[in-house]
Amino acid sequence: MPATQLDSAVLSMAGAAPAPVQESLRSAALLKAGTLQAAIFNTAAFSIICTDEMGVIQLFNAGAERMFGYQADELINKSTPAILSDSLEVLARAVVMSREADAPVSPGFETLVFKAARGSDDSYELTHIRKDGGRVPAIVSVSALHDLAGKIIGYLFVSADNSTRKEVEEQLRWSEESFRLIVDSVTDCAFVVLDPQGMVTGWNAGAQRLHGYPENEIVGRHYSRLYANADVEGGVPQRDLDAAAAQGRCDGEGWRVRKDGTQFRAYVAVTAIRDPLGKLRGFGALSRDLTERREAEAAAANAKTLAEKNQIANAEFLSGMSHEVRTSLNAILGFAQLMGTDSPPPTSAQKEGIAKIEQAGWYLLELATEIHDLATIEAGRLAWSLEPTSLADLMLDCQAGIEPQAQKSGIRMSFTGFDAPCFVKADRTRVKQVLDNLLSNAVKYNQPGGSVVVECSASNAQRIRVSVTDTGAGLQPAQLEQLFRPFSRVGQETSAAPDARIGLVVTKRLVELMGGSIGVRSHVGKGSVFWIELVAAQAPQLAPADAQLVALAQPAIAADAPPRTLLYVEDNPANLQLVEQIIGRRPDMRLLSARTGPLGIALARSARPDVILMDINLPGMSGIKAMQTLHADTATAHIPVVALSANAIPRDIERGIEAGFFRYLTKPIKVAEFMETLDVALEFAAQKASPAPDRR
Repeated sequence: MPATQLDSAVLSMAGAAPAPVQESLRSAALLKAGTLQAAIFNTAAFSIICTDEMGVIQLFNAGAERMFGYQADELINKSTPAILSDSLEVLARAVVMSREADAPVSPGFETLVFKAARGSDDSYELTHIRKDGGRVPAIVSVSALHDLAGKIIGYLFVSADNSTRKEVEEQLRWSEESFRLIVDSVTDCAFVVLDPQGMVTGWNAGAQRLHGYPENEIVGRHYSRLYANADVEGGVPQRDLDAAAAQGRCDGEGWRVRKDGTQFRAYVAVTAIRDPLGKLRGFGALSRDLTERREAEAAAANAKTLAEKNQIANAEFLSGMSHEVRTSLNAILGFAQLMGTDSPPPTSAQKEGIAKIEQAGWYLLELATEIHDLATIEAGRLAWSLEPTSLADLMLDCQAGIEPQAQKSGIRMSFTGFDAPCFVKADRTRVKQVLDNLLSNAVKYNQPGGSVVVECSASNAQRIRVSVTDTGAGLQPAQLEQLFRPFSRVGQETSAAPDARIGLVVTKRLVELMGGSIGVRSHVGKGSVFWIELVAAQAPQLAPADAQLVALAQPAIAADAPPRTLLYVEDNPANLQLVEQIIGRRPDMRLLSARTGPLGIALARSARPDVILMDINLPGMSGIKAMQTLHADTATAHIPVVALSANAIPRDIERGIEAGFFRYLTKPIKVAEFMETLDVALEFAAQKASPAPDRR
């Protein structure tokens, strides 16, 4: 407190006396106040600090300078006493004060004056921190200073050095009641306190619950009693304590033993406890039983395994059922078509019945195909690969397939044009399957004379949206909620076309597998808009450096040597164009192509190419199946078949080589690797074609 405040407080006591007496008292008060201030300020036995009501230091006496190593002018009007105390002890005191007050108390100056500010003088032990970093154990007394109106105008801190007594008590400080109050309130974890030799000195309620020992039966015994016999014989308890002493902490999982001898798996963390001088005072060990967690993890793993088995079993059942249905439908549809062309021809009533048989049969065949697709997806057995796919090429294929169906129903089709190349990262076959389904539904559920509009647009720089808009009856909000559920019959109320809507479920699964999304907007009486969004991609192309590499990599060939033939089986036109660009720089080669496995097999048998380049994920028949068919045929078994696929993880490559491919290349094409592989395959083919030397 400033001297002027102390003077005013003393002089105000003489304010009510008669004038002569007042003057005498005032003089005496001034003299006494000055003497008192000098005595307080100059004493070195005690640290005396006065602050204002906000905690800012206003008086810092000689004793404080001696205790803390600061000069008064370094702290007055600049700091609070909080910076002179051990922050961890202040934090611990704040926790205690908060518990007592049932309200949060901020660690800092508020903690130091908490009781004094509420009308009671306070005294506590605290470690002071000197300017040079030294520590001084002290007993601190705190009082609030009030003006004549009773308002707090500051605080008085008086500290006495407590080093001698603290040195005696320091060995027990770490096991004081404050620690016990904290750890005893925890019952789901075991807290065990050990001395430096590993003897138990502290034992909370959680430890009793976990290990079964009451405190009086375990305190004074060695910590190793809680370890499994095998670990004790192997010296694990002492190694844990040594590791904690050396590193500060040691934790991990291990077996622990209860009083009744049963064992349990536990997570244990052992922490070294040291005094301020760094001397080891003991250890604190925290343990948590992992039995319930392990059981829960095991149950979850078993449930997952069971679910996967059930899913696979269901998928296999559906797949098998689909196969059986298709086999039976083959006979039904075959004989129905024969009946329609019998001689004499069927009557009109018979024709009508035959037409209904065929209509139902073709519907069941489509449904069986969709069930097989869904089962394959759910079992995780779908063959597919993500690569740049041209939407313009896909739209042309889809348009050619849907327009005859639309014309038959009197539906007008409108497809968006493409001003620039548009590519998505997707599996071409699966995108076509998705679009075919959406287009077929748009025609099937449209009104006579209606229209279907197909548009492509960029949702953003990373996504391409394809929208299919129809002029059908539209769907109610409640119907939209059921739309993507298996075997939902939404929409049949207004359509004579049978459809269990499983195709939309397959469509949704396929789009999401390719990293895309699907949605629908519908207005009753106006129609619906189904849309999908796929990830945008760059067109596959040769970099300038690759183009130069191709030009330089031309092999030396004789002028009259016939060109070698490469057959490329690929359904993605963009990939086909890229290979055409590469082979176009090889005058010693000509390129043949096929879009499907069966067409590739037929072309290989007729043209007998020198090398075959085969995509893996082809529509209908996979590239692996096509390759194995060629190897099984004596006419084509000698031709090396090189895989070229976007399935590029190591296991895919291993499966391809194990299946019988000559080499396995991955997309995007690395031109140098491609040319080297091609040359190796051509050399292999030439050796196979050369007649064996005469060894007579």
